[in-house]
Amino acid sequence: MLYNTLGRSLMEFAPIKAGEVGFYGCGPTVYNYAHIGNLRAYVTHDILCKTLRRFGYKVTHVMNITDVGHLSGDNDEGDDKMVKTAEERGKSVLEIADFYTKAFFHDTERLNIARPNVVCKATEHIGDMIALIKRIEARGWTYQAGGNLYYDISKFPHYGELAGLRLDTLKTGARTEIDTNKRNGGDFVLWFTKSKFENQALVWDSPWGRGYPGWHIECSAMSMKYLGEQFDIHSGGIDHIQIHHTNEIAQSEAATGKHPWVKYWVHNEFLVLDKGKMSKSKGGFITLQTLVDAGYDPLDYRYFLLGGHYRNQVQFSYESMDGARNSRKSLIKELAALARKTRDSGQQLGDGARAYITQFDKALEDDLNTPKALAALRTIIKDAAVQPAEALAAAFDMDGVLGLGLREACEKALAAPEHAVPAAEIEALIAERAAAKKMRDFAKADAIRAGLKERGIMLEDTPTGTVWSLRGE
Repeated sequence: MLYNTLGRSLMEFAPIKAGEVGFYGCGPTVYNYAHIGNLRAYVTHDILCKTLRRFGYKVTHVMNITDVGHLSGDNDEGDDKMVKTAEERGKSVLEIADFYTKAFFHDTERLNIARPNVVCKATEHIGDMIALIKRIEARGWTYQAGGNLYYDISKFPHYGELAGLRLDTLKTGARTEIDTNKRNGGDFVLWFTKSKFENQALVWDSPWGRGYPGWHIECSAMSMKYLGEQFDIHSGGIDHIQIHHTNEIAQSEAATGKHPWVKYWVHNEFLVLDKGKMSKSKGGFITLQTLVDAGYDPLDYRYFLLGGHYRNQVQFSYESMDGARNSRKSLIKELAALARKTRDSGQQLGDGARAYITQFDKALEDDLNTPKALAALRTIIKDAAVQPAEALAAAFDMDGVLGLGLREACEKALAAPEHAVPAAEIEALIAERAAAKKMRDFAKADAIRAGLKERGIMLEDTPTGTVWSLRGE
């Protein structure tokens, strides 16, 4: 089952072509570093792709890189994001795009996000966009005004269906006060000319004048180039529903005459801070490197995200990150303990282990329910009825989707010198230290901490309790 924004319901997944899935995920506009809220979308895309492949589908995953044409307002308002950053940094637009594209993929690699099959840059597909716009124009969906070519939403009866919008409320409105060339408030630009921005950095010749494409057309042109005129899944953040994805549907179906253009629309919710949605435009956003500099492993953040369902808002806090880090550390320690008992993670699975695999798969089949999938992983490694080798093999199998780097982390833990202090003794000393602190006997508490440190045991006090690790882990 997969939740389809088009229809607002859970639906059985059945691709257009049996056994194959065409999947397009909206990529970054490369004018700045991705913040951790942006990265939630790409973790969601990754889980979806890995789940589909786990269930035997051949997936073609396409993602765009927006390096031209994305204005600061999604509805044709404001400055070009790329041009603005280039001017601020004293660089060319393409230099800015190249730098932040590399930074984006560095972040996704650190999060164990598999690279899409096709990564396509807008600037390398201008001809495809022009060709698609010409098809839309030939079918009578456009008009020219003030030098720009607009899409007329009044001619498209399905406009707003994805977002649950009524067409009659969009024919006029506040947006016409910003761009008086528009006939209807929801109309949008397919091709800008110099009449919009006199000093646009990147421009191309076109039948409508020298200029550049609107943001929305790039996703339609590139997705259809690589996936065909109808495909299975299109995904992105919920902020794309009302304008960007709505406009993509309108222009794509206008060009091809085929409805629906995309069968399933998958949208992830926001990552929120105490003050609301994280935003680059407001400044002070948190990057993955911010978390690394604060002492977290990038995969601690992935673990944190998997603890919430992709369709629910997730509240970010450093206390929550501490909890995710501690949980992941604990998971790795338990896996290493299993590995020390067996050294074999390739064993045939018995009925008990297979039951957990079934539980895990059912969680993924249930609209990518990663919290339940994580619960299956955490439970099997604690189940004494499952042989250590089988639990280890099942855990590594599950991690093929979860992407928490468990095999590598386990191998690293095994390579570290084993401590001579039994875990039960360490936990008892931690409890004794906590009691001493409660009695305000800080000298005793410090002495316990120092004694453990001498034996290679490091303590860390967190809002959720004291955790321990071997020196060097």
